[in-house]
Amino acid sequence: MAAPPPNPINKPRNPKKHSLKDLKTLGHQLLSSRTHINNLPLLLTYISPNFPPQHVLESLLSLHSFFSPILPDLPSSSRSSTHNKDNGEPDADVIYKTWLRSKFDEFVKSLVDVAVSPKAEDALKEVVLDTLMEFVKTGNGGRFNSAIYHRFLVNIVQSTESLDFVLELLASKYFKYIDIRYFTYINIEKFAKNLELKDISDGKTESGDKVGESDSRESLELSIYKIHYIISNIPPLEDPKQNSDYELWGGSGFSVKKGESKGPSQHLKTEDKDLKSEKHDNDVLSAGNYAKKMKLKFTKAWISFLRLPLPIDVYKEVLSNLHQAVIPHLSNPIMLCDFLTRSYDIGGVVSVMALSSLFILMTKHGLEYPNFYEKLYVLLLPSIFMAKHRAKFFQLLDSCLKSPLLPAYLAAAFAKKLSRLALVVPPSGALVIIALIHNLLRRHPSINCLVHQEDCNDTTDNNSEAEGGDNENEFGASTNIAARKAGIDHFDNEESNPLKSHALGSSLWEIDSLRHHYCPPVSRFVQSLENDLTVRAKTTEVNVEDFSSGSYATIFGEEIRRRVKQVPVAFYKAIPTSLFSETDFSGWSFKEEEESKGKKSENGILNSSGDKDGCCTKRQRVEC
Repeated sequence: MAAPPPNPINKPRNPKKHSLKDLKTLGHQLLSSRTHINNLPLLLTYISPNFPPQHVLESLLSLHSFFSPILPDLPSSSRSSTHNKDNGEPDADVIYKTWLRSKFDEFVKSLVDVAVSPKAEDALKEVVLDTLMEFVKTGNGGRFNSAIYHRFLVNIVQSTESLDFVLELLASKYFKYIDIRYFTYINIEKFAKNLELKDISDGKTESGDKVGESDSRESLELSIYKIHYIISNIPPLEDPKQNSDYELWGGSGFSVKKGESKGPSQHLKTEDKDLKSEKHDNDVLSAGNYAKKMKLKFTKAWISFLRLPLPIDVYKEVLSNLHQAVIPHLSNPIMLCDFLTRSYDIGGVVSVMALSSLFILMTKHGLEYPNFYEKLYVLLLPSIFMAKHRAKFFQLLDSCLKSPLLPAYLAAAFAKKLSRLALVVPPSGALVIIALIHNLLRRHPSINCLVHQEDCNDTTDNNSEAEGGDNENEFGASTNIAARKAGIDHFDNEESNPLKSHALGSSLWEIDSLRHHYCPPVSRFVQSLENDLTVRAKTTEVNVEDFSSGSYATIFGEEIRRRVKQVPVAFYKAIPTSLFSETDFSGWSFKEEEESKGKKSENGILNSSGDKDGCCTKRQRVEC
């Protein structure tokens, strides 16, 4: 008959501080015999960021070696004690195992506290993280212990510290395992829903304590930053059609059951009820079924996260990566339509960044957005040509205007708006505008009338002048001047609605003015519009991508590399005698010229009286 287990104590004595050698001895005694079980609470007291890292590490190694082999035999909760009584086990053994389970829970809690503490060193945090993940791996009978992992993530998200080092370690070392990704998505969905409810409750119960509200807002934003880092650093899901070998952190894989579909339980409640009658099958889920489950968890996690009040920098980063990292892996991308339309309606840089994802939903997933082109027209401002994401915006703008079903008034409005912007944007922006207008004129022959369109008022004046024949009077000169006066541009540049801008009644006179642009590449590129773009067989579209990311540096670099056939000379064949020639100021003379001529006359060079009279005559004209 086995000897009864020793009576454990719940609280250690208050001994003096132990040295590192003493802790090592206590650990060896604990591992050697059950008679030294009371060393367990004493070692647990040293798992704290308040002790030196060497003491924490020594206690951690001893406790990890003690709990690892006995962890599968420990009960999962206090309710298992009554179940074990029915099986005929002695009460003393049940009490002993229950006590060990409580100490293991305390050990896990202490490890989490060390991992999220700002006092702990980075090297110690790495060891603590590895120990926690080992318990996640083996703490549920060789299967993934979602409860420990849930507790760890909860403390990370709710901590008031940034914890960049711990998050980087978690992402770099463990996010490659497919089961860790799966349970991470489940936990993120829970965190996001809880934060959303908290934000709603805080908004309803607004108080006069501004300090408390600011602290709550800062805490919420810090949690959102951490959730965004976690969800954005999870590797993308592989193609389910490919036979990918998924690497699991849990030993025998997992299958989604009723208990797991509800997410990880709280307070370290494991799934022993499911395990007691199960066979430990080593069959990993097939690629198709597994990818289907992962895609659902991925979608729920991202949709829940996007409902949170995201800070502006997180908002922009999410929008910039949404079309590449999120939309291709969603089970139903149309679920993002509300988020993207709200972002597109905000205006400014946020609308520009939301355009990529919204364009994908419209072209590939059948999203209908009636005011899309009106919102796109409003985004055409001079500031867009200095924006960070202008290259992608211009490429999408060119793609959005590619459809042959685009109405003529809409194509004309965009062409006219862009040509007006060409007068105020940098040279790199003018090159992009010329490329866009070139493609518009080629794709939509109905707006080629904008290339040269005379005003109707000029035609009326010319007709009335022709009917008058030779009956010219003293006001004939003024009548001709009025007839030659430039017409009025009917285009309304301040109108936000393309239909009301009256672009079809105008002309692209702004593009003609670019012929005399101070930047040579711009003036040369305008000549491409002189071709008959209605003949599509002889012309090709311009690749906007070649000009979309241009700047002063790129223009200068291209000019330096450009070979010119005829180099402009920088010298005169004859040495100039003055800054301006005499023909520029006919009939006028200058004081310096008169003094030089007077000196020459004194030396006998000019003695004729006629020359003197002429000099006096010029001097009189200057003085008048």
